[in-house]
Amino acid sequence: MRIISIGVNTSGRHHTPLCACIGYFDGMHRGHQALIRETIELAKKNHCESAMITFDPDPVVTLKGLNSTTHITTMRQRMNLAVHFGIENIVILKFSRDMSQMEPEEFVEKILGKLNLKGLVCGFDFRYGCEGRGNAESLKEQCPFEVECVDAVTDAKGKISSTRIAAALDEGDLSEVNGMLGYPYFIEGTVIHGNHKGTGMGFPTANVRYSQEYRLPKKGVYAGFAIVNGRQYKAMINIGHNPTLNYRQTVSIEAHLIGFKGDIYGKYIRIYPLYYLRPEIRFQNRDNLSMQLYQDRRTVISVLKDYE
Repeated sequence: MRIISIGVNTSGRHHTPLCACIGYFDGMHRGHQALIRETIELAKKNHCESAMITFDPDPVVTLKGLNSTTHITTMRQRMNLAVHFGIENIVILKFSRDMSQMEPEEFVEKILGKLNLKGLVCGFDFRYGCEGRGNAESLKEQCPFEVECVDAVTDAKGKISSTRIAAALDEGDLSEVNGMLGYPYFIEGTVIHGNHKGTGMGFPTANVRYSQEYRLPKKGVYAGFAIVNGRQYKAMINIGHNPTLNYRQTVSIEAHLIGFKGDIYGKYIRIYPLYYLRPEIRFQNRDNLSMQLYQDRRTVISVLKDYE
């Protein structure tokens, strides 16, 4: 994978012939994957490499003057998923106030013009240039290369979109989320030390340091999986504030890996919450919490029995 970074003041031109898709690609959902497939086919037709053009930071952050915002996937995930789906190059446009104020023609000439594009793929609703005045049709008129526009990808409920996926995450409906993504939603991070209270109760957990960029699923307990050291484990996953024994202001992610023994502190981990089991509860005492955890573990094993 080659990463190409372009800003308003970037000098020079990249000479590698490319066919690229363009967008923000949060979630890398089935609609985005349709753009990627079209891009790969266009690259084959033009005998050149494929690329994904995206923006950093999120244009919403720049346009609304925010410090940050949350996403279904981090930039790292989007890049890795793009490569997984067959993209060879990642082009990151350093989105600034100056770039946001470019007229559509100027954006095509001074930003896209820094690439040796032989073809470009966009979604039917793609907008660019100052106040979003450019669209798919103007892109076709202004670009001196082939432009393909991909229609919406739909399911029984309508257009698949990052907005719909975010709403399903807020409801804890991971089945709906995964159906629109076309792959299992996951959170990745590093295992860190917690207060070890779970260990003392017979439920050691992997506490995950994760990017604050994530738009997390609904708070509560989930059945799912964790992958660490290249192995997959059934997992009882808690996303929330730990209200009974160790309340935290920020949301924590902890996973009890069923059948795991060992030390994984500092290791990279992927968490796959699949089924929402229950909300977080503040129990009256440690014993009540312990009884519920034993029940939760039995439920997780039962729910995941078909995933042997």
